[in-house]
Amino acid sequence: MTDNWRAATKLVHGGTLRSPYGETSEAIYLTQGFVYDSSEAAEARFKGETEGYIYARYGSPTNDMFEKRMCMLEGAEDARAMASGMAAVAAAILCQVKAGDHILAARALFGSCRWVIETLAPKYGVEFTLVDGRDLKNWEAGIRPNTKVLFLESPTNPTLEVVDIAGVAKLANQIGAKVVVDNVFATPLFQCPLELGAHVVVYSATKHIDGQGRCLGGVVLSSKEWIQENLQDYFRHTGPAMSPFNAWTLLKGLETLPLRVKQQTANASKIADFLADNDKIARVIYPGRADHPQADIVAKQMKGGSTLLAIELKGGKQAAFALQNALQVIKISNNLGDAKSLITHPATTTHKNLSDEAREELGISAGTLRLSCGIEDADDLIEDLDKALQAITA
Repeated sequence: MTDNWRAATKLVHGGTLRSPYGETSEAIYLTQGFVYDSSEAAEARFKGETEGYIYARYGSPTNDMFEKRMCMLEGAEDARAMASGMAAVAAAILCQVKAGDHILAARALFGSCRWVIETLAPKYGVEFTLVDGRDLKNWEAGIRPNTKVLFLESPTNPTLEVVDIAGVAKLANQIGAKVVVDNVFATPLFQCPLELGAHVVVYSATKHIDGQGRCLGGVVLSSKEWIQENLQDYFRHTGPAMSPFNAWTLLKGLETLPLRVKQQTANASKIADFLADNDKIARVIYPGRADHPQADIVAKQMKGGSTLLAIELKGGKQAAFALQNALQVIKISNNLGDAKSLITHPATTTHKNLSDEAREELGISAGTLRLSCGIEDADDLIEDLDKALQAITA
């Protein structure tokens, strides 16, 4: 029956476990460990001969519900809930490489993701190459005999570039490598990387899944075989597990995910159209617009636009700061995917640690702003932006 449920129904009812008390809302199993009926039962549990929970670092009923609900939404066989989005990214990449292996990644990545690939992985003898992910020829040219992982975001943070996931997956399959996709900007409602051929999907659940600024979380989704062969031991022994309380909070967030994302996306589309005609703005990048540089790929692999857009102001950092500081409804923050509209200046925050050359390669100028649209009335957001644009002086 659950196979026929649509996304909104899965996100309310999927994976629910109920105690003998029959609670309506999912229970929080806020415990570190579990007890056994006998010594023999404990031994059998640890041998894997019987099912059940052992220790909260390995799993709990609340985390299990969150993982199962995410699997139903994503079309994945298995998942592991992590303490944060970066815990999920690091785990998904590092659990499947060793010294002498090679990671091929798109250069347009969140700053911490680039650090894992450029700084952390090489400390353990893992090589890497960063390419312009917009062209499949660059992926093909970057592949080496020892390439094991291909990693990408699509759309990217913060300039919303789009990568042909199916094309990258086809190249990876030719050499037996695995494609890991950070799907945060698309959300699981608008893009299904596993259906496009990717092998692993990661999310910062802190973003749209919580969507209300309450807690951190991450999740890695893939096949049962991949998780058992690659992720399970890493997960058990390095300790990136999600708190059961956070898992419960994220379960509540999933219930309203479609409603929030629908409103956020409608707002983003309307705002993008408004800003595109302003003479103080050099360009607006939004996957739902026909002028997006990879509009053909967007149409092929995404069911909707995004809750985010990128703006490049003609006046550089001075103009960007002036606009941000004049806003009343939209708040300055480095987070995204929230019910509140949030604006970010990547060059001085999320991508501050990149070199000037790296930011230029990614199209992040001193005038670039990332706008994460919330669920407020779109007209109020547009009025807020309109007044703030008037605060920019030549």
